[in-house]
Amino acid sequence: MSKKLGKTGEDLAVAFLQRKGYNIIERNFRIVQGELDIIAKDGDYLVFVEVKTARSLAFGAPETWVTRRKQIQIGQIAAAYLQQKEYGEIDCRFDVIAITFHNERPTIKHIENAFWL
Repeated sequence: MSKKLGKTGEDLAVAFLQRKGYNIIERNFRIVQGELDIIAKDGDYLVFVEVKTARSLAFGAPETWVTRRKQIQIGQIAAAYLQQKEYGEIDCRFDVIAITFHNERPTIKHIENAFWL
């Protein structure tokens, strides 16, 4: 996937979440182990959002690309984020936003509580 497509997907995801009332805290939090695409607040929840963007379904639905291995990696990065930002007890969850383009038009699928660790 091109960086441009990925950034476009993340921008669409941010706008989508904001329309749903989420407060975007941070984008592209990066450490050695990897990156968190979007960190947002949804009510009392701190939400770590993984965004997957595809030009087509040729390689399957983008949400299926968040494998168990990727979930564990996201969890490790989220734990580092919580420690670095000195969050105390806070309810967290992991969401996935899958964006697929059909004739240049995006379809957005938001999966809340996409996985548990």
